[in-house]
Amino acid sequence: MGASSDPTQDGSDEQQRRSEIYTYEAPWHIYAMNWSVRRDKKYRLAISSLMEQYPNRLEIVQLDDTNGEIRSDPNLCFEHPYPPTKVIFIPDKECQKPDLLATSSDYLRVWRVADDGTRVDMKSLLNNNRNSEFSGPLTSFDWNEAEPKRIGTSSIDTTCTIWDIDRETVDTQLIAHDKEVYDIAWGGVGVFASVSADGSVRVFDLRDKEHSTIIYESSEPDTPLVRLGWNKQDPRYMATIIMDSAKVVVLDIRFPTLPVVELQRHQASVNAIAWAPHSSCHICTAGDDSQALIWDLSSMGQPIEGGLDPILAYTAGAEIEQLQWSSSQPDWVAIAFSNKLQILRV
Repeated sequence: MGASSDPTQDGSDEQQRRSEIYTYEAPWHIYAMNWSVRRDKKYRLAISSLMEQYPNRLEIVQLDDTNGEIRSDPNLCFEHPYPPTKVIFIPDKECQKPDLLATSSDYLRVWRVADDGTRVDMKSLLNNNRNSEFSGPLTSFDWNEAEPKRIGTSSIDTTCTIWDIDRETVDTQLIAHDKEVYDIAWGGVGVFASVSADGSVRVFDLRDKEHSTIIYESSEPDTPLVRLGWNKQDPRYMATIIMDSAKVVVLDIRFPTLPVVELQRHQASVNAIAWAPHSSCHICTAGDDSQALIWDLSSMGQPIEGGLDPILAYTAGAEIEQLQWSSSQPDWVAIAFSNKLQILRV
């Protein structure tokens, strides 16, 4: 996703030694995947399995940039109940806090990587349904960057739950939608949004829990919205994916109900979206057409004849199910398809 440098020039320059794409093959189909955020753990990611059985697997892998190999550390591979629907490392660039990661499946779990890097232990299992033997599975969650003690989860039981992970208690649980909630994203300290099988994007402010604002409703009734990305650099904008649709809808929360632009260059269903962590007008999208596309939305809001085209395209070896843009190394995007993890320099 970029030109490789001329190897005949002075090879001591780190930039020139680097290939543009690194691949890791897992022993199973990859579903959840994410970048580590800490500055002292460059090129580190977590990946987890999608296996139709109770025990699944999670691995922490890291690129050794001296030889270009992404390696798994056997000490940092562990069993996980059910396939995690999402994995996130603690948003702690400056390494002020313990090295944590969280996963969602039947419950929200927080894991701690030992300081010496020799093992991963479960720190907390956060279960909000103490009265019931069964819990509504968690479809997704988001870790609040502005206030890292807060994690918000979304569930098929129509609720969103905000956890205080330091105290291991529920801050708030609210019925967010009329149907299953498929994704949740923070937009600031006390503000989050969610998308649902009811076809709506709703924004919640924890200072006023009784009310929510509907930002968008899908044009065909009962068309689920499955993913939500909130632009961290310009929180006026968010993007959502419609189930089984090849388009991405970009919204301006100041003008509800009407998309500000629709990205329509995928040839099959879109599965993942990631806003650039360092630019307010770039977004990456990926889908079942095996394509990862990067878009420049700086002309957003002005009509473009025939619609917007991506500025970069990368074709993977299979349908791309997962995509993450590294917040601490913004030149790098990671994608997962089949049993492969690839990191691409953009």
